[in-house]
Order: sequence, then C-alpha cells, then structure tokens
Amino acid sequence: MEVRTSRFGVVNIEDDRIITFPKGLLGFPDCKQFCLLEPGNDACFFWLQSVDDATLAFVVTDPSLFVPDYTVPMRPDQAEELGITKAEDAQIFCIVNKVGDQLTGNLQGPLVINTMNRTGEQFVLADRRWTTRHNLVKVGERVTRETEAKAMSA
Repeated sequence: MEVRTSRFGVVNIEDDRIITFPKGLLGFPDCKQFCLLEPGNDACFFWLQSVDDATLAFVVTDPSLFVPDYTVPMRPDQAEELGITKAEDAQIFCIVNKVGDQLTGNLQGPLVINTMNRTGEQFVLADRRWTTRHNLVKVGERVTRETEAKAMSA
C-alpha cells in the first residue's frame, strides 16, 4: 500500500503493517489507520503516521525505555475489545513532544497496540503519577544505559 506523508513523501507499507484504531486518537476521531515508520533498526523513536491524513504524524516511543516503572493497567473489557489475551501481545507507546530542551511523553494517554491483530486504542489513565508532559530526556542527551540508570534513580 502506498502511504502519502508530508514528511517522507510516498512510503510503501505492507497491508499487514497497518494499525487500526477503531476509535481514532484523542482529537483525531476520524483518523483510524496508522503505520509505524522506523528510522532505523536500533531507533527508540518512531513516527506513527496516519494513513488517512498525510499531514498527521506523531513521534512515539516505548515509555519503559525512559520510565522503567511505567505500566498501563488494563481492564478485562479493554483487553477483550482489543483482542489481547496475553500481556506480551500488547505494545505500549506514548506520544512525544518537545518542550524547550526537554522531550516529554504523554504518559497519561498511552497508545496500547495488540501486536497480533494490529488494533490499538489510546487509553486515558487516572493515575496522577503520570502527566501529559512527563519528562523523558533532554534534547541532545544520548539515550544510553547511563541515561536509563539516571531515569531509574530519579
């Protein structure tokens, strides 16, 4: 499938790489199909590109790389709706923003994706430990084991 993007031009994506968010994302209820664009094999940041709107893409990451104790509680009805039967079938991402010299992640609104059937949903967490702009890393700081150790001790 050819996916038109405003950042990368036309990108060829296999149909089985399309992720469907039946409810869309918060603020974008009409955009339901996305694909993950990986800048490299060892990248920790990805583009979540809308298939429905070439101008809509989000930088996302696995929040556990930066916040090791981050977990997303899932009710049985949520797991059933996404078709998740085993925890390891769920991949968690957060949307990343740049605020000043800091990269922040929306840990209050994680994206939960069933890696088996490629469906996802943006959850809204009530846990006050997590914010929509949770500090992840300073811009220019390399993400290394040292960075991860610092994040774990904070």
